[in-house]
Amino acid sequence: MSTSRARVLIVEDDPQIQRFLTAALESHGYEPVCAESGAEGLRLATTRQPDVVIVDLGLPDMSGLDVITRLREWFQRPIIVLSARSRESDKVGALDLGADDYLTKPFGVAELLARMRVAMRHHVGGEIQPRVEIGGLVVDLAARRVTRGKEEIHLTPIEYKLFAALIQHRGKVLTHRQLLREVWGAAHVESPQYVRIYMRSLRQKIEDDPARPHYLLTEIGVGYRLSDA
Repeated sequence: MSTSRARVLIVEDDPQIQRFLTAALESHGYEPVCAESGAEGLRLATTRQPDVVIVDLGLPDMSGLDVITRLREWFQRPIIVLSARSRESDKVGALDLGADDYLTKPFGVAELLARMRVAMRHHVGGEIQPRVEIGGLVVDLAARRVTRGKEEIHLTPIEYKLFAALIQHRGKVLTHRQLLREVWGAAHVESPQYVRIYMRSLRQKIEDDPARPHYLLTEIGVGYRLSDA
């Protein structure tokens, strides 16, 4: 999806932040559309068909979490949360409900635009290519093989499933619960230690310096992200 004239729906009741986002997005070639309430945001999402939705959690008529829930009943494109709430439970809740990313106010425009580009690339076509290159790594999803140069990196079945889940959502934050559900199944969603143990093992095999990971990034208290760089 090209960012050129991509339509961005801003669901935000603070006029100052609305004006700031509108000016920033227009200066970078986007077409912003603003809503001051959750109900108006849901209506405009239907009528204007945005490419990205930016939503605040503290809206005057309903929670931004409710907006995300309602949107995800039919809306498949990126949703990014901008909120003054910095509690980990708010971030985890928004991501678990289907938000693609979460930025805490105050935020930088450059970071917001970068997160938007990653989310939009992730949603293009909705398909994962069978062969993925990440830096010096090559992942053949069809053959279930990971190589660096001519060297094959041997992963256990669980390590591979964890890595594949991150690849399929590359650039997006995945919460502990989302990873547990995808890799271990719904019965294990309350066992976050599984993710930490296997992520440590996976970093030992994937990263050049596991103590300073380049690919497998931690979102503290929330989950993990596979770098899009």
